Amino acid sequence: MLQPDLSLAPHDCSDCPIRHRAVCARCDADELAVLEGIKYYRSYEAGQTVIWSGDRMDFVGSVVSGIATLTQTMEDGRTQMVGLLLPSDFVGRPGRDGAAYNVVATSDLVMCCFRKKPFEKLMETTPHIGQRLLQMTLDELDAAREWMLVLGRKTAREKIASLMVIILRREATLNMKEPSGCLTFDLPLTREAMADYLGLTLETVSRQISALKREEVILLEGKRHVTVPDFSRLLEEAGDDSDGGMLA
Repeated sequence: MLQPDLSLAPHDCSDCPIRHRAVCARCDADELAVLEGIKYYRSYEAGQTVIWSGDRMDFVGSVVSGIATLTQTMEDGRTQMVGLLLPSDFVGRPGRDGAAYNVVATSDLVMCCFRKKPFEKLMETTPHIGQRLLQMTLDELDAAREWMLVLGRKTAREKIASLMVIILRREATLNMKEPSGCLTFDLPLTREAMADYLGLTLETVSRQISALKREEVILLEGKRHVTVPDFSRLLEEAGDDSDGGMLA
């Protein structure tokens, strides 16, 4: 079993970068103290599997830093990426013994984990933890529906821009800021993984990223470090309006 790397994780909930968005966001000091008793950290290197689909899960938790993918393997061995886990996203389902998807770290990953059975009991005695988890689940459902639009109706260029917008919006939310102006981030996926996730070919992804770079919608340092000189222009490329909704 992987041992938690506490050097990479906050030692106090008040210092946690995802505190205001995590499942414990509404907990008071006494409730946080109870969570502290069932909490531990796990760290994974990029490429490591957190859990395999169908395996028994003895924990639930939140992504503190890094990004992971959700994938599903079909009977013939083909694997499809079905989602991304970004900081503050919840992993695992209370009341369900097995994992529904493979969870794989795409970058170095730190998770704040809770022992599953005590967490389930805590949900019974602390209703707003369950309410917060329900809210997060509904947000996840909304995001999945929006992603269906991205995959089904948008052009290749819009898909790539939309993925960048999603990452930038999440980082801004974690920092309690509105995304605007010049922004920087690191792409969490290889171009091959982006192609898989977006339903595109590798050649198409590379061509569209090169076009965005050539037109200075983005600036690239290496293959992963991205600067967006003007976030509003990236929104236009993604087919989004300034309020975050989809343009018709």
